[in-house]
Amino acid sequence: MLLRTFLSPRHVPRRLPAVLAGRDGPSFVARPPVTLRRQQTTESSQTAAGQPGAPPDPSPPYLHCRAPQIEAACRKDMLVREDFITEREELQLLKEVEPSLKRLLRYEYDHWDDAIHGYREIERSGWSEPSQLILQRVRQVAFPPGVAPLHLVHVLDLAGDGWIKPHVDSVKFAGNTIAGLSLLSPSVMRLVHNNNKHWVADVLLKPRSLYIMRDAIRYDFTHEILKADQSKFRGEVVQRDRRISVICRNEPPPTEA
Repeated sequence: MLLRTFLSPRHVPRRLPAVLAGRDGPSFVARPPVTLRRQQTTESSQTAAGQPGAPPDPSPPYLHCRAPQIEAACRKDMLVREDFITEREELQLLKEVEPSLKRLLRYEYDHWDDAIHGYREIERSGWSEPSQLILQRVRQVAFPPGVAPLHLVHVLDLAGDGWIKPHVDSVKFAGNTIAGLSLLSPSVMRLVHNNNKHWVADVLLKPRSLYIMRDAIRYDFTHEILKADQSKFRGEVVQRDRRISVICRNEPPPTEA
């Protein structure tokens, strides 16, 4: 099932900005990951974390919550493992999906519900043995024993001038967990709570990282990939270009008769 099926239109805003002019050509060369300045924190030698007077645990380096009300949910249900795959494994996946993507010839800019611009997508079930081993690691980390992953893997190719608008993946075709490998370019995913648009979190997705969205983040927040000219994390510009994501999902819960 492709992205137009996974997207739930009721979560996409009606009034949305126009498509950016121009298009970057696809680039097969991975960009170097962006380096961000991180604030240095000091901890008193007289206090330990969890003890009275100790500073609060810092947010994970990939997460920037703008509202304390969503900090706990984001820490629990929005996980990122940086450098989950090696550069060689990244090239292996790219080599396998690139021929199928190139057969689509062009990027699409007229998604049926205006949720995404500048994309190509495929679904794939047959993978080489090296790629199968990578995907098996993803599934082992993302899905606990007894949870059945979907057989088809979704590959989404986002152009340098493309972006994904706020949406929640349809609950009819996928379960409570979405796990994706980010290839080629860094990007910023924005999470916004369905009931309070001021409850916002930004997530930095570096090349070769694995992100896992589940439960509260899966259902209670929209997610989007920011445009290249809006791509910032903790005030630092993230140089975004073409991005490919390889996405695994689990089976949706059975429907009641």
